[in-house]
Amino acid sequence: MKKAINVVALLLAGGLSAAGQPAQVNAGEAILPADWNPKLAADLVMANLIKVTSPEAKGAHDASFVMVGNHAYIATMINDVRPGENPEWPYVYDALSIVNIETQKVERIIPFVKGGQAFDNATLPEGACFVPRIIQMSKRYLRCFFASEEPGKRQSQMWYIDFDLKKQGFRSQIYKAKIKTAAGVFDMQPQYYYEDAVANGLTRRPVDYGLYVFEFKEIDGKIYAVLNNFPGRQNGLGLLNKKFDTFEVLGHYNEPSDLKLSESAVNQLPDGSWMAICRTESGSFNYAFTNSMNGRVWTKADHREFVPNGTNSKPTFDKFKGIYYLGWQESTKVNGAFRSVFNIDVSRDGIHWERKYRFESESSFQYPSFVEHKGSVWLTVTQGDTDASRKERIMFGKLE
Repeated sequence: MKKAINVVALLLAGGLSAAGQPAQVNAGEAILPADWNPKLAADLVMANLIKVTSPEAKGAHDASFVMVGNHAYIATMINDVRPGENPEWPYVYDALSIVNIETQKVERIIPFVKGGQAFDNATLPEGACFVPRIIQMSKRYLRCFFASEEPGKRQSQMWYIDFDLKKQGFRSQIYKAKIKTAAGVFDMQPQYYYEDAVANGLTRRPVDYGLYVFEFKEIDGKIYAVLNNFPGRQNGLGLLNKKFDTFEVLGHYNEPSDLKLSESAVNQLPDGSWMAICRTESGSFNYAFTNSMNGRVWTKADHREFVPNGTNSKPTFDKFKGIYYLGWQESTKVNGAFRSVFNIDVSRDGIHWERKYRFESESSFQYPSFVEHKGSVWLTVTQGDTDASRKERIMFGKLE
């Protein structure tokens, strides 16, 4: 039986957040002080965010970034036509914002891939350049992966292009990423990921777009990649090879089918097992969790009591300085605004959680990413003011 929460005692101790939730929500050794205020902590973070997308950008979403020296390199999908994003919009392109973290100034914004663009060795087909993901592959180079898409017309393809840190510019070649499944090595297209999932029990219909690298996790010298096909409701854990050009599918987690699992975040727990938090597209839209002992065979996902009222949006699951950070979108809305409440809970063991941040904003707080660098944690996040989607700009700043 759980120990009852004494609300009066918490109020006297200053332990209730501005949202009326206890700062420490589970038993176990506390990480945060009793008077910690998650909303105040989040408000202070938001007050110091800066915009890193260009004035021309009408729509922006889902940034990925790395930190090198005194700079952040932020890759995101952009369009100059209207707010939001859609893989059927051929004018969605990808841009890299370079931010000096000491001056908090954007030094350059470089559009680097768009449909139909010619490179020295290949020309991209027409279509959206979607969901860019960036990773540092060496002291000199960053690698940007992105999907080239035309839904209903062709298989989408994952490509990559490299950024030269020494020259501060992109190379003039692009290359197709590969996917490795039990059947072999193929161009990284939805059909091959789908066929591997079917061989592992998937019963959904195939789609010809939507295969993305959702996030990277470097653990024990290996780079794991969370794979996702959003319209296909497919999810899996992959491993990026040492050449940074091939994603090996380790395992799939798509059950139970009726939850319509999608975008997920994954981490390894203290005992060496894995846990994934998954967006769902059915029922209450609350997040579901799945576990694996080896990253290959996963349990059927289920809802967990420490995330009681989530909604369908990208989650995060990071580990900084030995502490897990679980980020999730709450279904609560601020004055009806889309994706306007985002929580970050912390834990030492992945079982007992405390509320560290509660972001509340009519501009929304959605699709954040977090990176630790030089002892600090930095973030990017999608926000907006006028469009219902609130996907109008990317903001950047320090979490802690």
